[in-house]
Amino acid sequence: MLANRIAAIQQALDAADLDGWFFSCFQRNDPVSLELLGLPENQLVTRRCYYLLPRRGEPKKLVHTLELEMLDHLPGEVTRYLTWQEHRQALGELIAGCSRLAAQYSPDNELPAISRLDAGTAEFLKDQGSELISSAELVQQFAAVWTEDQLAGHQRACSGLHQIVHAAFEEVGKALRAVREIDEYAVQKFILESFERERLWSDSDPIVGVNAHSADPHYQPGADRSSSIGRDDFLLIDLWAKEKKPASIYADITWCGVCAPAPTARQQEIFGSVQAARDAGLDFIQQRYPHETVRGFEVDDATRQVIEAAGYGESFIHRTGHSLGIQDHGNGANLDNLETHDTRPLFPMTGFSIEPGIYLPGEFGVRSEINVVLSPDQAEVTGAEPQTELLRLLP
Repeated sequence: MLANRIAAIQQALDAADLDGWFFSCFQRNDPVSLELLGLPENQLVTRRCYYLLPRRGEPKKLVHTLELEMLDHLPGEVTRYLTWQEHRQALGELIAGCSRLAAQYSPDNELPAISRLDAGTAEFLKDQGSELISSAELVQQFAAVWTEDQLAGHQRACSGLHQIVHAAFEEVGKALRAVREIDEYAVQKFILESFERERLWSDSDPIVGVNAHSADPHYQPGADRSSSIGRDDFLLIDLWAKEKKPASIYADITWCGVCAPAPTARQQEIFGSVQAARDAGLDFIQQRYPHETVRGFEVDDATRQVIEAAGYGESFIHRTGHSLGIQDHGNGANLDNLETHDTRPLFPMTGFSIEPGIYLPGEFGVRSEINVVLSPDQAEVTGAEPQTELLRLLP
């Protein structure tokens, strides 16, 4: 939350030659603003409210008369409005003198996770004489950086996920050896029950995909759609969760296995290419960090080049990785030069996934996902050692 970091933020604004950082909240339009302003997920924001953190001086608040206490937990001078006319006048006064104004805005919507300011408000700010500057690097610095407690919680969650994913594959192996029916949905339920026992929580259900379903990066089984898992099948499990405590950080991993004594030559070839790409991305970061700046798009290039060289470039259909935070997809830099051109630097005390994949429609798909945290001194994999071979579920 901003309250105890105002001095540091004002120093950052000064260094970037910005006159202020503008926050606009209405319902749940801007998760970045809501998180930074310390408004809880269940907070009802039915009227527009604003917070301006200037380069110098006291912050300013603009709230509706019906929701006067909305920003009471934050420092600053309060202005209230009731009518639309009062709103228009007070909003103009709020940003008066801010010729360069940071906001949750991304030119051409290049970074959609940051581009939350609605077009109408952006037009109003510009009409008042403010040049809008993307807050992307401010968000990276003040909304993506972890505390030591958050890092410890992430590490525990990631260790828990590794135990659970191995237990899930073992559950499949037991069913196959006993010639007992098991399907994707049963494995998904096993994982969710394991989350509950380990006091982990996720905002959505894990991915359990067999054969062609593993070639769909966002496939999820359910009670009404689930394929049986049988001998010689290929199985992918992607699971993400965090501890059940405030401000905890997600972990997110993917492992793959075969329901056979050994993979086929094709399965081994595809896994080998994905593993090599994953390791190339990690090596790129570790060779440069912390002595050189590492930017998100550069890591994506390093992994993608390996898969392209193997002849499967068109089958790697998503970015290399995403920021991890209190949401599974956090506010920091993504490892992306495919879906977006993410030029943001990777900051110390932030974490992200590295998860290249090759997806062959109608056959199978391989993804290998690890989590990496940048401590002040090094880039390190959390949870457990990365997968180095396909799991074999039958003797």
